Amino acid sequence: MAEAYNADQVLKLKARVTYVGALINIFLAIIKVGVGVFGQSAALIADGIHSLSDLVSDLFVIIAIKMGAREADHDHPYGHRRFETMATVLLGLGLVVVAGGIAWDATERLLHPEKLLIPNRETLGVAIVSILANEWLFHYTKRVGDLTRSKLLLANAWHHRSDAFSSIIVLFGIAAVFMGYPFADAIAAVVVAVLIAKMGLFLVMESINELVDSSLPENYVRDIRRVIKQTQGVMSIHLLRTRRMGEDAYIDAHIVVDSRISVSEGHMIGDRVRDDLKTEFDDVVDVLVHIDPEDDEFKGQNFKPLSRKQVQGYLEKYLADFMHSVDEFRIHYLDGLVEVEVVLPYGMFNQKEQIDGLKKQCMLIEKEIDMIAKVYVFFKT
Repeated sequence: MAEAYNADQVLKLKARVTYVGALINIFLAIIKVGVGVFGQSAALIADGIHSLSDLVSDLFVIIAIKMGAREADHDHPYGHRRFETMATVLLGLGLVVVAGGIAWDATERLLHPEKLLIPNRETLGVAIVSILANEWLFHYTKRVGDLTRSKLLLANAWHHRSDAFSSIIVLFGIAAVFMGYPFADAIAAVVVAVLIAKMGLFLVMESINELVDSSLPENYVRDIRRVIKQTQGVMSIHLLRTRRMGEDAYIDAHIVVDSRISVSEGHMIGDRVRDDLKTEFDDVVDVLVHIDPEDDEFKGQNFKPLSRKQVQGYLEKYLADFMHSVDEFRIHYLDGLVEVEVVLPYGMFNQKEQIDGLKKQCMLIEKEIDMIAKVYVFFKT
């Protein structure tokens, strides 16, 4: 699991797998382009350019990993994970451009048969080497991507897998030429170009969704709701927002708790929700919990409740003869109205005449002040 590694170890794992991929891509690009030129295989040349684009993408990954691993600072309080996302966008766009060039060249050869290349048998061996190398790179990169929860590495892993598939197509294309189908090599080059473009567009679209703060997958959000609702003290959840930044997930949640508990208890429940989510989900790094005494998701935006100062003014006006005896008062904002708890010292419990007078004034407040729904009288023990 990723939590078994500290930040430095994760960075080293990411860098190591990317450097290994870069070295292998240098080797593959040289032999595929070289043998493709001398062996006259358009498909193998296209596959070699594909490997060269992989080398460029590896450089993007290395730069992005180093920049994305930097700690949060004053200018980037949420960290630098978006650098990995931006690098993935550039990687995807580069693949689309490369695919367009390969497809254009191969199509030109198909339209002008005299330009078709006839490969020799050495190109078959190079295609097989490419298949085996890229398949090994896929498994190695995917394993490290899973360990470090890096979407960029996982994208690169599937990029290696697409390279293996494209080399398989090249292998069949070259073999088909030897079987008497001279167009097969150029057609294989076009198919490889389509695969490259498809992977590039996939990376671009997925990264753009992240940049515009798209929500986490529906099944993931469903599990988040389940964990929150199971947390002791949570009555319901009425607003939940999620987003992704690199391999990290961020959650904003509005939870409803008992409206009569203290602020500190509500805060404690919020902390418990945060801790439960970070324990349950490895990639959740930050949870913002808003505590609500009721479901206020659809409350009117123009709602202006009475402030504490205003409530105190009404109490001083209506309870002028009793305020010297009031220990404290508490306010509850519920259903768009105000409920007030007036707390008296326990020593007044037997002063019936004074208590009756205070209660009458409280009833007068409820009657004359529309925003105050109820005034309760309590004794402090």
